[in-house]
Amino acid sequence: MRIVVDNLACRRSGRLLFSGLCFTLAAGQALVITGRNGAGKSSLLALLGGALKPAGGTLQLMEAGERTLPEVINAVGHREGLKAMLTAEENLAFARDVLGHPALTPVEALEKLDVAHLARLPVAYLSAGQRRRVALARLFVTSRPVWLLDEPTSALDTPSQALVNGLMREHLANGGLIVAATHLPLALDGALTLRIEPPQEAEDAEVMW
Repeated sequence: MRIVVDNLACRRSGRLLFSGLCFTLAAGQALVITGRNGAGKSSLLALLGGALKPAGGTLQLMEAGERTLPEVINAVGHREGLKAMLTAEENLAFARDVLGHPALTPVEALEKLDVAHLARLPVAYLSAGQRRRVALARLFVTSRPVWLLDEPTSALDTPSQALVNGLMREHLANGGLIVAATHLPLALDGALTLRIEPPQEAEDAEVMW
């Protein structure tokens, strides 16, 4: 499996965020996207996930099959996308039913992020770091090879950051692909890097996943 991006351009609200982006990502590889606020990091993730249409260029999934790129993607955005009045377990069960290709049970996925003890608590009662880990647990309730992650370690303490970095390395070792936008360093040896420079100062529009 490969993701091939060629001469990609993105325009939001009539403003060109970036153009001419090119990269190829193969199974077992990670791409770390950096850049100032407003550069278009979240917008690039949205393009890959199918939430936005390119202003130019192409992005393709190359594999022996007929799946499209959005069909192989599991995304965790800067906003966690959790329902506050549902429990952590209920949120993950909903994600599993929507995305399909079930893998771990919700409780097993929460165990991966060391928050299984929060399974029956409404998300509204959780701290920012706990909500982040519940959102990341969504990656494990369904089996999809491409992870799109927007600030995956934000709001996490140092032990939790180490845990998440370890889970990302495990996913890559199993042949998965990761595209992560971040302001914080990620412990992913050998990751490709892409720094996006905006054509002008502006704040990037937030994208809901």
